[in-house]
Amino acid sequence: MIDPRTPILVGSGQVSDFDTPPEVGHSAIDMIERAARKAAADTGVGENLLSALDAICILRLYTDTSWRFQSPFGRCTNPPAAVAGRVGAAQARLQYTHPGGNMPQYMVNRMAEEIAAGEIELALIGGGEALRTMRGARKVGLEIDWHEDAPAGYGDYVEIGDPRVGVSDYEMRHQMSAPIFMYPMVENGIRAHRGRTVPEHQESIGRLMAGFARVAAAKPLAARREGYSAEEIAKVTPDNRYIGFPYTKLMNSNPYIDQSAAVIMTSVGKAKELGIERSRWVFLHGCGDATDHWFVSERVNYHSSPAIRMMSGKAFDMAGKTAADMDFLDLYSCFPSAIQMGCQEVGVAEDDPRGLTVTGGLPFFGGPGNNYVTHSIAEMMNSVRARPGSFGLCTANGHNVTKHAAGIYSTAPTEGAWHRENPAGYQATLDAMAKPELVEVANGAAAIETYTVMHRADGPEHGLIIGRLADSGARFLANTPSDRETLQDLQDNGDVGRLGHVSHADGVNIFALA
Repeated sequence: MIDPRTPILVGSGQVSDFDTPPEVGHSAIDMIERAARKAAADTGVGENLLSALDAICILRLYTDTSWRFQSPFGRCTNPPAAVAGRVGAAQARLQYTHPGGNMPQYMVNRMAEEIAAGEIELALIGGGEALRTMRGARKVGLEIDWHEDAPAGYGDYVEIGDPRVGVSDYEMRHQMSAPIFMYPMVENGIRAHRGRTVPEHQESIGRLMAGFARVAAAKPLAARREGYSAEEIAKVTPDNRYIGFPYTKLMNSNPYIDQSAAVIMTSVGKAKELGIERSRWVFLHGCGDATDHWFVSERVNYHSSPAIRMMSGKAFDMAGKTAADMDFLDLYSCFPSAIQMGCQEVGVAEDDPRGLTVTGGLPFFGGPGNNYVTHSIAEMMNSVRARPGSFGLCTANGHNVTKHAAGIYSTAPTEGAWHRENPAGYQATLDAMAKPELVEVANGAAAIETYTVMHRADGPEHGLIIGRLADSGARFLANTPSDRETLQDLQDNGDVGRLGHVSHADGVNIFALA
């Protein structure tokens, strides 16, 4: 007998739109509605199920997340209510997440707890983006009206997750304001730790990403299905230029897509009441949530993630499984450094024959803002349903290798009452880890701890340095002079440990190469 309060996933739906012209393109809310209806159909009992939802959680739209993606065409003022109104879920509790690629798995974990506790019975988690349409319309000067208010009778939403911004004021002052700046610095830290030259490491991460590209090539929902080779991914060309050294364009998450996904969760007892067949049930056997030291400037180092190790270990312990027991994997893949850290801390090889993704990853399948992992979970549901009794692991990552979540899925039932360890307990252990001393005013002899060179279409634009003072070992942040000669020198000859001199003026540290 399965405990009737055991949480299960019973439906998933995904939508990708690559071809609809911008003048008739769909908004993000349109896309989410379509995914929600597909998820309801996937349960086998039809769209009428949606009116019975008692919880709706929408992943925060990128237009509400970052200035880089703000919409010129108006916005939806209450995305959860808009979706609830469209599907007729008049009684649903409304939730809207704070930003983070970890949030889809975080919400599955949270909803599972609430279902097991009897607090809710039927929940929808979904999200989506329409950035391809938005960019296309801007390019040709179209006017689109995407303004949408909550329908009459629907209340406000509750925000869920950690509200802290992902970068500090200190980082912002030194132009380290977004993941495209942070992950390349982590990558150079990984390369140095592994003792590789730049060409050796480029070849390695090219091979790593080619494995993702091969999976995407076979996925009809993937945005890039060319099946790029390792050489094509790693080689710098006019169409595959550096974004942040050492990352080429094909090593970066691809946000300019129209994609959406949704999953439906319920209890075993409610699934029986609704008539959802046993073949549709997917159990959450293990899960975990954890964060590393919040700001990149405070990290223990730039080649490991204690939080990924901790939360994946907790998920495996809860499931009574190990990484070797997983039949399927989907490791978060916004940039190569996230994958390498995931492999290292979860305990799988980068060339694992099982493969590291069931979607093709964010650079190739698509990176729909905060919602990619909803696709990951939906694809994992498809995978374990196709092989009853198999197990699959999804990991998720938010901000700058900061916030992490994991889930272990199978059609095999869990045993006994569903319960997980409160993440607050092991988070306290992570929070107590020692941080390097960080100084905001830096002067004197110093060495590079890690770095990147950011590029525009016409070449290098500015250099970012995380360094250590020679006399104290204290960590500091800095920029380099912006002349092309310095930037090219940093790119060609810069490395962890290279010496130089840092000076401070007007709130900013400047690192001069020796």
